[in-house]
Amino acid sequence: MVIRVGILALQGDAGLHEQALGQLGVETALVRRPEHLEGLTGLVVPGGESTAILALARSVKLLPAIKKFVQAGGMVFGTCAGAIMLAAEVTGPSQDSLGLIDITVERNGYGRQLDSREARGQMQPPLGDQALPLVFIRAPRITRVGAGVSVLATYRDEPVLVELGRVLAATFHPELTDDVLLYVLGRRRGQRQDWRTT
Repeated sequence: MVIRVGILALQGDAGLHEQALGQLGVETALVRRPEHLEGLTGLVVPGGESTAILALARSVKLLPAIKKFVQAGGMVFGTCAGAIMLAAEVTGPSQDSLGLIDITVERNGYGRQLDSREARGQMQPPLGDQALPLVFIRAPRITRVGAGVSVLATYRDEPVLVELGRVLAATFHPELTDDVLLYVLGRRRGQRQDWRTT
């Protein structure tokens, strides 16, 4: 079975996600329209400006297509603005979102552009307890985690990487580090299954 992972390429840096997945031998495809989701195993929703991504996705009817993709068994990984798009609730200010994972996120929760930083997070079981490199750029903060949502990594005791079923959300930019672990995860609830396997 050929594993193909799409990268939402409406706004933001899709290229670095392509490079990270390429290191793992994963075939990638850029997603700009609903039909581009056909035949994909997973979808990465990258960072950028969440309001712009939402507006562009809405204009080409991608939002309902992404929901159907996940409901049909597709995996989705949202980073930074992507996590905002996947959340059930967005604050600071509020905005629409896909509601695919039961978390509340606060936009720019770690500060504005001048507050961007590199840091070290802490992985949680079942990933182990090693340090995780983090890059925050106008990063959202997860302020509420709903029932059933697993916290996979924390920073200063706050969740920065969470999972619910086939949905994975990170408030940071893994594509700006040399660590490709999160791309290996690919997620199915309760399993260590990655995008390279069936």
